[in-house]
Amino acid sequence: MQEWKQPQMPYLEQMPIAMGYVPWQKNCTTYENLEEGYKTGTIFPILNKPFTGRRKGYGL
Repeated sequence: MQEWKQPQMPYLEQMPIAMGYVPWQKNCTTYENLEEGYKTGTIFPILNKPFTGRRKGYGL
């Protein structure tokens, strides 16, 4: 088994550090019943996006 070696990237030191951009949330309504929000993982209804295991529009 060969030992893994990190590839050399001499140009990496010349690249600038990345900056993330997170837009402000526009809809700040919260669940009236905060217990419901805690169960879903967010108190903001617009962010409640449960994972269904399917992609919308692909018929999987």
